[in-house]
Amino acid sequence: MGIFRNVLLAVLILAPGIALAHGGGLDGYGCHHNRKAGGYHCHRGAMAGQAFASKDEMIQAMRKQGKEPAPYGNPAKGTGQR
Repeated sequence: MGIFRNVLLAVLILAPGIALAHGGGLDGYGCHHNRKAGGYHCHRGAMAGQAFASKDEMIQAMRKQGKEPAPYGNPAKGTGQR
């Protein structure tokens, strides 16, 4: 009985995270378009955790923050950053 309870507890704790995760086909910025709800949001890169109306809006936001909009994983020209 104790093992069953522990397994059930583990499933209840881990299942919501698995259900909310998605592959989503991230682009070079670590972001993708939300086809169902609309918009564009980022999971990785300089803008991770942020949502925008469009990819263009995200690039404008990067520039306002002084970030070079180089695709995620590629160093920005002349900065030596990734």
